[in-house]
Amino acid sequence: MSIRTVLVPVRGDGKGEGVLDHAVALATPFSAHIDVLHCQSRAADLLPYSTLITAAMRQTILDAAVTASFDEAERLQRLFSDYLASRKIDLLDKPPATAGRVSAAWRIVEGHQPSVVAVRGRLADVIAVAQPDPSGPGAATLEAALLETGRLVLMCPTTAPQSIGRHVTIGWNGSAESARAVAAGLPILEVAETITVLAAPEDAHDELSVEDLVRHLGWHGISVDTRTIDVPGKKIGQALLAESKALGADVLLIGGYGHSRRRELVMGGVTRHIIEHGDIPVLMVH
Repeated sequence: MSIRTVLVPVRGDGKGEGVLDHAVALATPFSAHIDVLHCQSRAADLLPYSTLITAAMRQTILDAAVTASFDEAERLQRLFSDYLASRKIDLLDKPPATAGRVSAAWRIVEGHQPSVVAVRGRLADVIAVAQPDPSGPGAATLEAALLETGRLVLMCPTTAPQSIGRHVTIGWNGSAESARAVAAGLPILEVAETITVLAAPEDAHDELSVEDLVRHLGWHGISVDTRTIDVPGKKIGQALLAESKALGADVLLIGGYGHSRRRELVMGGVTRHIIEHGDIPVLMVH
């Protein structure tokens, strides 16, 4: 198993370079390929809805919006090219004869970013997205990647990483979601230097204990340390982040949205807290 492709959706919000830094850090141990995706709005979506403007006015507005959209795409592509040149990353559109180092490609797809990512993300090994601002447009893209693709999602905070995957912490409670996260993250766990399992049981009747996880990973040749987080359920997210940071971990691996999405929105939850307050890279899978 390996990480071969990383999808990075970008928009003109100033966060693209930071997400690329995270994608490169994750891709480097695997000499993986990074697909950078810019979603361009459809012409019809650029028009305001109003019955009070004339056809000529609508056409003028549409022409200006289309021009601005293409100008933005060209600006972002120039920034992407400069980024690759400064880091000596190859621009490739198809797999090389022999894999040797990180490569990248630029793609423009028409459509709404969350909808495009929900489809295109299905064939990526990892989807790297910026940590969203509260109620900002990036929240919809993160949720589409996490809830609609079934793939591993890397949430990237604003601070540039020195590495991703050297020291991994795993949030474990024996749930199906945390088990899926471990399964999806095996390629990263197999090359990590240090792994610490943070056991955060929700009750005393967990069907899969931390010892079960240690035994399972042992069959994969993976050795781990373990720590138990003994805090109330509503503070588990806070404790996972604090413990990961105290240990010097460069990424936290968790299952995303163990409860129903509606319940998470109303009641809060571990995933929501980590998305809103995470200050280290977080790998999630639903």
